[in-house]
Amino acid sequence: MNRESAYWIALAHELPAWSFSNKDGWRNEDKINLIIRFYHDKKMSIEDFFALCEEDWKSDFHMSDRQIADLRKVKTSLANYAFLAENLQNGGIEVIPVLSPEYPKTLKENLKKSAPVVLYTKGNKQILAEKSIAIVGSRNASEIALNFTDNIAKQATKEWKVVVSGFAKGVDKQALDSSIACNGQSIVVLPQGIMTFELGFKTYYKQIIDGNVLVLSTFHPNALWSKELAMARNPIIYALAKEIFVAEAKPSKNRQEKETKGGTWAGAIDGLKKGRTIYVRQPDLSEKNDNLDLIQKGAVAVDFHGEISKNTDYFISKGNKQSSLFD
Repeated sequence: MNRESAYWIALAHELPAWSFSNKDGWRNEDKINLIIRFYHDKKMSIEDFFALCEEDWKSDFHMSDRQIADLRKVKTSLANYAFLAENLQNGGIEVIPVLSPEYPKTLKENLKKSAPVVLYTKGNKQILAEKSIAIVGSRNASEIALNFTDNIAKQATKEWKVVVSGFAKGVDKQALDSSIACNGQSIVVLPQGIMTFELGFKTYYKQIIDGNVLVLSTFHPNALWSKELAMARNPIIYALAKEIFVAEAKPSKNRQEKETKGGTWAGAIDGLKKGRTIYVRQPDLSEKNDNLDLIQKGAVAVDFHGEISKNTDYFISKGNKQSSLFD
């Protein structure tokens, strides 16, 4: 099992990433297409694929010389990844490849060929198959947004839904704490490698052992927290959830900042573009946030209890009169 896991980890992280400066690199879509070809089309395991000679890669899979060189590097680094896989196993961390029946269907359906090649998890994997919601929002959330988060998380627990959060301060942390407080189940999506979460494992040891918290990462197990990883983690939070509730979108100083910033706004807009239903807390007109703007762009306004608001048209018309405050 360690050998198979080693190949999956290497395939996920060893290949050079595509960028504007390295257009010969591998996009996630390229990796998924390769997996489809050897597993679905050729009926091979990942070990079978890497056991092939380079001529077979070239003739059967139409690999370029550059791609073959990259795959050769994966094979030569296998010993290091086998050692890493053993350390993960010894730490109670499981490697879930995209082909595994344990890989969450919701994540595949929402991300398609952008789905991570592997997931690293510690805790109750059965949580991944349950109905789930994500409650997202600003790190510097207002009191009313935190109260809304607390209420929605507790209601989700009563309905046997898993709460997905990103372990950032503010709304994320409130969602997790509220779920734990009423003995609910949660998925913590890390903005770092899973092996760098030692303090978190100690903090939530009881909840993990009891099967109520699953810790999940998509990054190299030893990757340290960074702003880039925090941004890359956000689509995973949205994609793991069947329902998405926005407690509070950080206010923008102007239209340009709004269109270029990431975080809650970007995740909600991306979800709307993909045809997903995004529920947004209907704010008071005196609040300075972008909740109203999201509602105007097609998100569904909900009240404090998560119920669809009945006075949305009136609310939006009133908000339009004050739109200059946020433009």
